[in-house]
Amino acid sequence: MTREQATADDGTPATAIEVKPVAGHIGAEITGVDLAGEPDDGQVAAIRAAMLRWKVVFFRDQRLDHAAHVALARRFGDPVVLRRRGSASPEGFPEIETTADRLELGGRFGMEHDEWLRRRRHHLLRGWHCDHGARVDPPAATILRAETVPPYGGDTTWANLAAAYAGLSEPVRRFVDGLRAEHRLGVGYQPRPGDDAYVRHLLDHQVASLHPLVRVHPETGERVLYVNGYYVEQIDGLSRAESGAVLQMLLEQAVRPEYTVRFRWEPGSVAFWDNRATIHLAPGDTAHLDAPRIMHRVMLAGDVPVGVDGAPSRPLTGTAPGRW
Repeated sequence: MTREQATADDGTPATAIEVKPVAGHIGAEITGVDLAGEPDDGQVAAIRAAMLRWKVVFFRDQRLDHAAHVALARRFGDPVVLRRRGSASPEGFPEIETTADRLELGGRFGMEHDEWLRRRRHHLLRGWHCDHGARVDPPAATILRAETVPPYGGDTTWANLAAAYAGLSEPVRRFVDGLRAEHRLGVGYQPRPGDDAYVRHLLDHQVASLHPLVRVHPETGERVLYVNGYYVEQIDGLSRAESGAVLQMLLEQAVRPEYTVRFRWEPGSVAFWDNRATIHLAPGDTAHLDAPRIMHRVMLAGDVPVGVDGAPSRPLTGTAPGRW
C-alpha cells in the first residue's frame, strides 16, 4: 500500500490518499478521498497517477449523485455526450449513460434480452471489450458508479493490456508491432433465421476503424496489446485463417488470470479505468437473479491511437475524431 500526499489549492498539505493494489498487475483501491467533495488538484493528480499505473482504480462508499458524477469526470477530461441513450438514463445529464439501457437493445430489434446476449456472445472471449472500440477515437477512460447491485453476483473483470503485451515473447512482440486490425461494430453477431432487424441496422449504421494491433499509450509511453473480443474482425494483410489463429492467441494472452482483476460492487462503489490500456468483461451471472443492477457511467473523450511506427488509426466508415 502506498500513501500519496496531495496538496490543497492554497499550497497546504491535504489529506493523503491511500492506494492499495489489489492484484499483481492491475487494480488498486483508493481511500482517503470524498469524490463528491470536490477533490483538490493534488488529489486529482494522485488519482490520475494511480489510474495510469494500475489501469483501474476503485473507490468504496462514495455519495455521488448525477451532478457530482459529471463534475468529477470533468476534473479528468471532457465527458462524452452520446447522441442516443435509452429510457433508463437520466434526463438533464446527457453525459451519463445508465447501463440498464442495455436491457432495451434487443427489444428494438424484436428480441428478448437473453436472445440478444446469446447472439452477441457466442464464445467465451466475445464479451471482452473496451468501450466504443470501433470508433477511430475510443474514449480515454470511463468512470462507472454503482447505485443498486444484487446481493451477490454482478462482478466486473478488467485485463491489463500493457502487461499482456510485455508478457509476450520477443519474437511475437516484433511480429505484432507492425500489424493493424479492423475493429467493427457487430463483429461475430449470429443472425436470426430469415429477416433480422439488427443485421439491417448494422448495414445501415456501419462503424469501423483500422487500429494498430500494438498501441503506444499517449501518457505512459507503454506498448499496449490493442485487441478485444467484441470489435476486432480481421488483422490487415493476413488471411482469414491466419488472422483467426493469431487473434485467438492474443486474446487468450490478454485475459490470462494473472493480468486480470475482478471487482465486487457495492452501492456507492466507483471504478475509474483507462480505456486505452484495458479491456473488461461485464457480468453474465445475474440474469436469473430477481434483483436490479443499476450502474451509471461517464466516458472521457479520447485521442486517435498511434502505433509503434508512429502512424495513427484510420477511420473506415461511420466514425470521425470528436464526432459522436
